Amino acid sequence: MKDRIENALATVFGLIFLGLATVVTIETAARKLFNVSLQGADELGGYALAVGSTIAFSLALMGRNHIRVDVFHEKFSRRAQAWLNWVSIVSLAVFAIFIAYVAFKVLGDTLQYRSTAQTPWATPLIWPQSVWYAGLVIFALLATGYAARASALLFGGRIDTLNHDFHPKSAKEELKEELDDLAVRQASEGAKP
Repeated sequence: MKDRIENALATVFGLIFLGLATVVTIETAARKLFNVSLQGADELGGYALAVGSTIAFSLALMGRNHIRVDVFHEKFSRRAQAWLNWVSIVSLAVFAIFIAYVAFKVLGDTLQYRSTAQTPWATPLIWPQSVWYAGLVIFALLATGYAARASALLFGGRIDTLNHDFHPKSAKEELKEELDDLAVRQASEGAKP
């Protein structure tokens, strides 16, 4: 299930930026060749960045890719590591909930004032902000679910499982993931006729 969600989010993320790249290419070619502008590539770029970043938050969480300074992490006892891992995921969940709360207030202001973009398109901001907000809510829900699981593991005495599932990735783990991904890509390229 987790892999399917990650693949779906990664696909949406990729499609957003492929679409943006297409628009920017058309915009650039139209300006250079025909001296005509689409008047909105920069606006779409801002929306793509906002929505793409919320998707990236969730992908990083699911892949344990959020940056953590772990210089001393391995030097602590297993129990201390478990507590640090628990504090890390709970702090991230609290922060994600806070961001979603603030974004909800922004969305309320946008609705109240019927805000539009200060661009030639004058896009009603409720549309891109709603998608942005949905991404933040998904991130908050995922982070809260992870924090709940980490809490159950910690207070259930399953510190080894907690440490396995929530510790920062080591360089060896990252290298193994990259090599496994490379092997899959090479196998799929070799299977092509």
